[in-house]
Order: sequence, then structure tokens, then C-alpha cells
Amino acid sequence: MQQDHFGRRHIGPDATQTEAMLNTLGVSSLDELIAQTVPANIRNSDDLNLDTGLTEQEALAEIKAIASKNQVFTSLIGTGYYDTIVPPVVLRNVLENPGWYTAYTPYQPEISQGRLEALLNYQQMVMDLTGMEIANASLLDEGTAAAEAMAMSKRHLRKNKSTTFFIDADCHPQTIAVVQTRAEHFGWDIVLGNPETDLADLEFFGALLQYPTSTGKVIDIAPIIKQVHDKGALATVAGDLMSMVLMKPAGEMGADIVVGSNQRFGVPMGFGGPHAGFFAFRDEFKRASPGRIIGVSIDSHGKPALRMAMQTREQHIRREKANSNVCTAQALLAIMSQFYAAYHGPEGLKAIASQIHTLTSTLAAGLQNQGFALRHDTWFDTITVEVGDKQSTIMERALGQRINLRKVGDDAIGISLDETSTEGLVTDLLIVFGSEQPVLSDNAVSGIPTELVRSSDFLTHEVFNSYHSETEMMRYMHRLEAKDIALNLSMIPLGSCTMKLNAAAEMIPVTWPEFGDMHPFAPIEQAAGYTELFESLQQQLEACTGYDAVSLQPNAGSQGEYAGLVAIKKYHDSRGDHQRNICLIPSSAHGTNPASAHMVGYKVVVVKCDDNGNVDMADLQDKCDKHSEQLAAIMITYPSTHGVFEENVTDICALVHKHGGQVYVDGANMNALVGLAGPGKFGGDVSHLNLHKTFCIPHGGGGPGMGPIGVGAHLKPFLPAHPVQNVPGTDIANGTISAAPWGSASILPISWMYIRMMGREGMKKATEIAILNANYLARKLSDHYPVLYTGKNGFIAHECIIDIRPLKDASDISEEDIAKRLMDFGFHAPTMSFPVAGTLMIEPTESESKAELDRFIEAMVTIRNEMTKVQNGDWPLDNNPLVNAPHTMDDVLNAEWDRPYSRETAVRPTNWLKSHKYWPTVNRIDNVYGDRNLICSCPTMDSYVDE
Repeated sequence: MQQDHFGRRHIGPDATQTEAMLNTLGVSSLDELIAQTVPANIRNSDDLNLDTGLTEQEALAEIKAIASKNQVFTSLIGTGYYDTIVPPVVLRNVLENPGWYTAYTPYQPEISQGRLEALLNYQQMVMDLTGMEIANASLLDEGTAAAEAMAMSKRHLRKNKSTTFFIDADCHPQTIAVVQTRAEHFGWDIVLGNPETDLADLEFFGALLQYPTSTGKVIDIAPIIKQVHDKGALATVAGDLMSMVLMKPAGEMGADIVVGSNQRFGVPMGFGGPHAGFFAFRDEFKRASPGRIIGVSIDSHGKPALRMAMQTREQHIRREKANSNVCTAQALLAIMSQFYAAYHGPEGLKAIASQIHTLTSTLAAGLQNQGFALRHDTWFDTITVEVGDKQSTIMERALGQRINLRKVGDDAIGISLDETSTEGLVTDLLIVFGSEQPVLSDNAVSGIPTELVRSSDFLTHEVFNSYHSETEMMRYMHRLEAKDIALNLSMIPLGSCTMKLNAAAEMIPVTWPEFGDMHPFAPIEQAAGYTELFESLQQQLEACTGYDAVSLQPNAGSQGEYAGLVAIKKYHDSRGDHQRNICLIPSSAHGTNPASAHMVGYKVVVVKCDDNGNVDMADLQDKCDKHSEQLAAIMITYPSTHGVFEENVTDICALVHKHGGQVYVDGANMNALVGLAGPGKFGGDVSHLNLHKTFCIPHGGGGPGMGPIGVGAHLKPFLPAHPVQNVPGTDIANGTISAAPWGSASILPISWMYIRMMGREGMKKATEIAILNANYLARKLSDHYPVLYTGKNGFIAHECIIDIRPLKDASDISEEDIAKRLMDFGFHAPTMSFPVAGTLMIEPTESESKAELDRFIEAMVTIRNEMTKVQNGDWPLDNNPLVNAPHTMDDVLNAEWDRPYSRETAVRPTNWLKSHKYWPTVNRIDNVYGDRNLICSCPTMDSYVDE
């Protein structure tokens, strides 16, 4: 690999380290290791169809040329997407800061207190602005949130036997499309109509209202919500956060669920995302809600501490009966928006919202003075102007001024203003509509009815009233960041999560205005750069997977699973095989698999695994024979969830195909395949790809993610479409998975940059080193911990499972104790008790050097020796460094130390901790207390002070 090749920066071990690790494994080369690890019958015979890799500077220049082809016009299209001003202090210290964007989902709360506090602030912000009792920590986008609200409404109303869901026809079109798609596969009917006139004679289980409506109307929704309730149904309101700063919030009008997007709170449009969808609801729904909820608990010393409430991932417990298949969030974007709210505070938000509304009212008055009629006589930021046969002329005139307006039908134009709008823009618009000498009114009439003006306070908590100077905000953000472990501190060895380097060069284009400032429904000819990027990335992903086509729309792995199964279902239906509704899923599968299968109406049949963790071929044969006529699909993960390359994967695919089924290969473990084997070549029909795993989009503390799907040629006609922005080669009958046509488009440059810089040689080398690092780590740990599964030659794939169960039987130390003790060493824990209870699953990735692997190995060996001391009686079972972990600074500063081990052992058990020490800020958190006393709003600052 040449000296300036990016692969040298991305891949941790150098040539000397690689040779040393190969010697440890007893193999002479990477080629020999791969030959003994990856089955010969699936290995690629040709190189990847990718270009040679570029240097960072070359790739940045190339993508800058692509970005320059985008034309960034002033966007007044609205429909849930608005230009916004990202406070520079948030841009620099959060969005561009690896301390925030490389953190993992806060499943280990003791080392996640900073981002948990930020997410709790986000929940409080949403609760305050919507007037609801509780909110979750975000969903994928507004459309997904609305679809989840529909599903939750049906689950909650067991006595309501209706299968009809009503949607206000004046909801955003992309939201309608996402909800319609979800309803279709649940077997529910959607009725579109006017909620003011069409509910009386309708039986339904839920209704979705838009407030204000998509075309800008502001109405009193309280009487409509009462009518919904009188029908025994639930009311969901898709609301706008900025409007509810000035307008009566939906929660005060009786809403059961309030959904929407945080985008205009300091998150760029990004041609569609990523944006956090908010989801707020009445308290009685809290145990049936989708997604994550951050709650307040206590640690082992009684100190307030935060955690993900009810955090056992229900997909693994309830599987196809789970509330939802969603197992992720948009944490980074939610965090940005709550910092935006904290920076401005309630008074600042009122000033922003008032300016938007005043300018909109001024524009409305000016247009009426010019003789135009408005469709509605109420508004917040959006007006719809009746223009008759002048529509094309006015639209073209606006384009000439580099302004994008919204075409509404054939005779109206929609205009949505935002916080970047000015009086100068209003003047320009009046000229566009034909005025030669516009004069702006000084006393335009408000478009918000008096009875709908907000009177209640919001954002009264001190966190939203303390950090209005940049100095204070910068320090607050840093204090939170310092409480957490992210990749900028140490290796994060989570199995199945692939916490690899998110290189700075990959991240740089994300914040360029050419990518960030584009509305997803801008005329596609203005997005020539994005179009080129999409086509190029699709080709790259096709090359990496062996598939014939790729859809970039799914916004997360869970959505990718869903989109892939929808494509399979549409394929079977197109052939008249409507009876095919059985989905085979191995018992080792990710929990989202059965939940996703349920969402497309499939019945899940579990296939056994053998003692080595592989699919039991005899049981698979029996299940295929039994369900041959009804077999729709099998969902497998490859390499397996147990971290090995199953030798019989081609036999699995062939058997399912023989019985008429399709093969879904979960792409969670693609980091062990790229350049070596392609699921599209060894028998897969569809796979989702976690771009936030294999392809370097950062995890962001629990999101953003991206889950595009690759499909074989026969499934290409069934990829998801979009109702507003045409996705080339798709049919609108296929439905819509995400609110935006290409999902979270603005983060796709990250994966493009990664693949473009690595090139064909680098992508393969990354996979080989990922396998090498995992096998080296497994071999070095195997003298101290049992490795649960290996392949036929004794090697593993890119991750390994160490079995703590026999050690727990001997010492009474659990996998949780080990996970918490690792925090004292400055390490995030491996994946705990998945896919096998009582185990730890470890994935080092190719980005970690041998030195970092050895550091982690030393920590694990030290912990094993501590377990032996407990086992031998040197330390009591209830008072030792493992069960007391993690140790905080408060512990070692306490004048009383009644423990049978030293303070040094507690917090500096290895020498390298003397040069740099991470301090957990709380002790072990009481999960049971937090669930029994569910508090999901911000406590006062005083409650954090140890009296």
C-alpha cells in the first residue's frame, strides 16, 4: 500500500504488527488466514469493480467537484423542511466533534451520562413544546413517527375492531405515503379526507391531523380531537415545533400522540436528512411506545443517574410481537436540536418564531394588496396563494431569482418562510408575483387566531435558561462530552456494531452548504451533484455486495430489513404467489428480523441452530418441506450472529430457493465480507447494508444510521419510490419507506469518501485486517476465557463470543461485572449477553492497531486474574473491584475506604492508566429502580448535588 494511500490511515496495524499477529495465529500470510477462515465456495474470483483508491486530498477535490454541481437556491418549499441557522458553537463542538459523533448507543449508561443528559433535555424540549406528558429520544423521521403512531394506536385500542385509519388529506405528502405503505402490509385501510367534515359517518381506530396543515391552515383541532375520541379512536397530531412556540400546543388540545421533525431546530435540510423525528404521547402509553426513552434512576450510592428506561431491547425478548422493529434513533440530531433550544432559550425561540410569523403575515398582506387570494385566512409560516393560470409564469420568475416555491395543484403556489427569511426576501417575492414597487405593511394582521395563541410557559428548566453566551454553551457541551467514552478516547469493542474509524476526511463534506442547504424536493435539475453522488455510491455498493441494484432510501438497518421484505412480498405477489407468508428465521438472528417480518404480515417460523451456532440443516429441511407452498423467505445473518462463517451457506440458499422462497441476508456483518465474498453472488436475493457499520457513517451516540438495500435483478422493480421527488427506476405502487426520497442524503458522502479513498485494494485489505484483528484477539484471550464458537479450522470471522457462564459458576462474577469493570480501564464494554445470554461478543475492527488490541487484552487478563482472586476467597463475593465497578472519583476521595483492595487497584489497575485516566461520573446504575419509578423529564440541577 503506497505511502500516501488513505488505507494506511484507516487500517490500524502496520506491516510489522500484521506479521506479528499472523505469527501468533500460526499462519504465514493474510491469504492463508483467509483461506482457512472464509469458505472457498463463496470467495470472490475477481477483484472488486472499484477504482484505485485516492489520497484524502484527491478524494476531497473530487467530491468538491461533485458538490459544486448542486445549485443551492433559497428554499421556500416547506412541507416539513426549512432552512435553519446551525449555531456555530453547536456546529463546531457537536456536529464536527468526534467526541459526540463517534459515541455508541448508551446501552452502558455509566459511561454515557453526557449524551444521556442531552437526550433527556431533548425529551423535555419536545414535551414542553408539544404540551405532552412524555416523549421518546427520537425516531427516524416525521413519516416514520406518524407510522409508528398509527401502529401504537391500533395496539392500544384492543376493543376497537376497526381496521381503518383516517389521515387529513392536508398532511405532508411524504408522511401520507409512509403511513399508507405501513398500513398496506398490516392489512389496514387508509381513508384520506377533510377532518372537519368527513369523520361523522366513519368508523376508525385512529386519525392523523397536521397542525398547521401542509398548505398552511391553522385551525382549532380540539373539536376534531373530541370527535375522534367520541368514536373510541386515538388522535395523532403531526405538529411543527417552531409553530408551537407561538401557537397553542397540540397536547393542550387533547392529542394522544404528537409527532413531527426537529429539523428546523438547527439541523440542516441536507436533501432530506438525517433529522430526528419526535414522538410525544400520553403517559399511559409509555410501556407500548416505540424507540428509546431516557429515564432518571439512581446509582449504587443513591446519586441521580440517567439510563435508557426499559432498555432491554424488546425485539430480542418479544421478537415478532415487539412494539416496533425500530432499535435505533437519531441521537446526534436530537442532541443538536436541544442545544439549539438551550442556546436560544424560550425568549430567543419566541423571537425567532415571531420574526417568521411577522414576515409571513407581511407577505400575505402584500400579496392580497396585489389582488391575490389566499387559500386560507390563517397561517403560521406557510401561505398558499391562488394564482390561476399564472402558476407557471410565477414559478419560472421565482427560479430566475434563485427561489424555489411549491407548486400546489395546477393553480396555486405554496410559500413557507423560515428563520433565514428577511424583509428583503419578502420584497423579492412580491416582485416575483408582479409588483413593481412593493411597499411592506408595518401592521400586517396575524394569521394565528386569538384563541390559538399560546399562553402556557415552556422550557422553564434551568438547562434552557443558563447557556445563552457562547462561552457558557461551549463549556456545557464540553462537560457533557467529557462524561462519555467515544472512539476519540479508546477502542469500542462492541460485537455486531462495528465501531470503526470515522475519518475526518470522510466527515468534512457533510457540513458543506452544497450538500447541507438543499431541500429534498428542490427541482432535481438543481441537484445534479447529488444525482451523481447517488449513482456513484450505488455502483460502489453493488460492487461491494454482488447485487444488481441498490436503494438508498431506508434510513436505518431496521428500515432496510423492512424495505427488503416489502420487495420480497411485492415480488411474490407479482407472480400470483399471494399465499407465501412464512418467514424462516434462525434462533440466533438479530431481534429486529422477526419484528420486521411481522410488519409485512409474515408469520415467523424459527429454525434451530446446532451446537456450533450454525443453522441446523436437518431442521431447515423439515421446515422447508412443511411450509414449501407458503415459504416466502429466510432471513439469515452472514457471517452468522455467532461470529463464524457457516460452511453451508450456499446450501441454505439453494434449499430455500428450491422451495420458492427468497433469501434475505442481514448485512450487519458485511465488514467480514467486502472484497472477499458478495451475498448477491453466493445466493442472497436482498441485503440491507448498515452504512453506520461497514461503511463508516458514525454512530452518533445512537444515530444517524443508514440502511440501504441491495437486491438481485428480479427484485429491482420492487424498490421503494417517493410521491414527491421521483426516484429513477421505481414504481410508486411499491410504496415509500422513508420520508425523504434518498433517506439521509447528506451523510452519504461519508460512505462515498470511504470507498473512494480505500479503492478496490483497500476495501479488501480492510476486511482481511478486521478478520486478523478479531482472530488475534480471540487467540490471546482464549487462554483466559472460553471462546464459544469457531469455524472448522478453529478461526472466527470478524468478531468472537467469549463465554462467561462457566467462570460465573466458579466465581459468581457475571458478564455485567466484567462490562462495568472495563470502564475503570477506560474501555467501553463488548456487546453483553447477545446473541447468547451470559457471554460477551467482541469486535475489534480493522481500525485498531496491535497496540490498542494489546491494551484491551491486558485489561481483560487483569480482570480474569481479579476473578480468580474472588474465586480463591482473597476478596469477598460482595466486596471486590468487579462487583463495585465502576469506581468514581468520589469513591477514591472518600476519607473512609473499607474495601479489601487499594484505591490504586480500583482506579489504576494497569500502568498505562497513570498517563491518562477516564473517570466514570456515576457508580453502577440501578436499572430496576429506574423502571419502577419511571421519570423521563429533566430533574432540577440541585438533585445532582450530593448532599
